[in-house]
Amino acid sequence: MKTPPALVHLPIIPFLILLTLSACEEAPDTMPGEAVTEPAAPSEQEQASPEIEMSYIEEMERLAADPRIEAAFGIIEELEPRTMEDLVTITEIPAPPFMEDERADAYVEMLRDAGLEDVSRDEEGNIIGIRPGTVSDGVIVVSAHLDTVFPEGTDVTVEFRGDTLFAPGVGDDSRGLAMLLTVVRAMEQAGVETEQDVWFVGTVGEEGLGDLRGVKHLFREGGPSIDAFLSVDGPGDDRVINQALGSLRYRVTFSGPGGHSWGDFGMVNPAHAQGLAIQLFTDRAREFVASGPRTSYNVGRQGGGTSVNSVPVDVWMEVDMRSIDPDRLQGIGELFRETMHESLDRYNARHDEGPHLTVELDRVGDRPSGEIPPNEPLIQRAMAAAAWFGGEPSLERSSTDSNVPISLGIPAATVGRGGAGGGAHSLDEWWLNEDGHIAIQRTLLLVVAEAGLAPESD
Repeated sequence: MKTPPALVHLPIIPFLILLTLSACEEAPDTMPGEAVTEPAAPSEQEQASPEIEMSYIEEMERLAADPRIEAAFGIIEELEPRTMEDLVTITEIPAPPFMEDERADAYVEMLRDAGLEDVSRDEEGNIIGIRPGTVSDGVIVVSAHLDTVFPEGTDVTVEFRGDTLFAPGVGDDSRGLAMLLTVVRAMEQAGVETEQDVWFVGTVGEEGLGDLRGVKHLFREGGPSIDAFLSVDGPGDDRVINQALGSLRYRVTFSGPGGHSWGDFGMVNPAHAQGLAIQLFTDRAREFVASGPRTSYNVGRQGGGTSVNSVPVDVWMEVDMRSIDPDRLQGIGELFRETMHESLDRYNARHDEGPHLTVELDRVGDRPSGEIPPNEPLIQRAMAAAAWFGGEPSLERSSTDSNVPISLGIPAATVGRGGAGGGAHSLDEWWLNEDGHIAIQRTLLLVVAEAGLAPESD
């Protein structure tokens, strides 16, 4: 049996390098020309290296030595062909934003086939498979998300090039969903029972404008009581996401009467007003993010108009703002809203005659931020589980399903899907089963540690 590494004090990866598109829901750095002029103040977790308490390393060693867990680890390796088959099946079922139904229906049957009897779909569309505990005094959720970023009609056929799988969504997060199925099968076949209930959940709406709608529903006021939450998403074996990167997203629409580019020249033009608004906001936001906790802003999409020789009736843009600090996020959000209305007033003031423009601000995304302390048992266990398999765990920040419980102070973390991969959110996404079983074994070990391994029945 493998022994854990001796060292219990591990360096944290500096988190001023944010995760890229390959890490869960995209978390870009500020754009060229928009870098902060002063170093953003690091969080307390970024100033100190995380420590793994010896008691949690000993807990992992004790659990891993249990014959049932040893058997489950072996079963996971034996199930590798089945896991790969599940990965291909899931990937090839389209799940565009807000259109997860086909994949969700299939996942219900896959969870049942894996051994769960109590599988259902909630009002928001999440798939929930319940594995009852022997004590049933708590609920641990382990999840992966059903949706992808790709629009309807995208070819999601898996192509094998040697040992590497290529397909949109093959890693993010089809691999996470496949891992959950194998964890269930291994626990069932090895007779691993837990004291607390474990819910295996496929969530909807994790990506983009889905705005975490699935997990928000799970943690809604008056919803089920959940004691801890674990998401399987993103690359790698060693990353533990315990810090939620919050974001605000707006769709802004400037509207006017429209007209002909020559015959109606001089009338109010929504595109011109939007340009003024972007410039004014950029100038003010650049100063805002120059100090304090790291904060970013980005105009990601723009559209509108009917032709090159028409004054647009309306134009729109979608804006993303992020921060590691809830107050700073609200601050830049307020600055943005004020600037949009001021820009409209400034533009309209230049046109004394004729109709004026209007502006509409629709908030299309609100992902909360927050942090779970490194000494929280779930975080300690996540690091200890990674270390037991020879990894060097790091505490990091990203935007994932865990954002919601983290913001509520509920123990939550996101761990990686293992193997090797890249190209997330692109048509050339790929995943390679390079020791991929380790991530599944690590996830099982972490879930059992958090839910409590039940004593063997006589």
